[in-house]
Amino acid sequence: MRLTTQTDYALRTLMFLAAHDSSQTIDDIATGYGISKNHLMKVAQRLAGAGFIISQRGRGGGLQLAREPALINIGTVVRTMEEVNQFVECSPGSSNQCVITPVCGLTHILADAVEAFLAHLDRFTLADVMGKKERFAEIFALERIDG
Repeated sequence: MRLTTQTDYALRTLMFLAAHDSSQTIDDIATGYGISKNHLMKVAQRLAGAGFIISQRGRGGGLQLAREPALINIGTVVRTMEEVNQFVECSPGSSNQCVITPVCGLTHILADAVEAFLAHLDRFTLADVMGKKERFAEIFALERIDG
């Protein structure tokens, strides 16, 4: 299983914002990770729409976490960014065209696997993945100096 680039960027954006005490711009985040600004803007819109971040436009604006890192659940972020109910064609709720669905036992096995994966992620918050916040900030500061 592989997470989409949007989910990867969403998690990285949240970690970047958690590592900094002040608002950060899309440019700051894109430069910090060496990723596409345009793609990151779409991710930021989704994160803001889901209530994970606050986006302020204009001069002095930027992005910041909408709540404390300990209140941002990793499983919830992944569910927001991924289409977890469409893991395979025969997932419940999909427009299933597979001819072996009536006799196939794989549907439930895969659904259980996805649920176990998400249940594992539900055990962690953004605060858990941050470890030492200062180390994250140091890495981004070094990237700016080197870059």
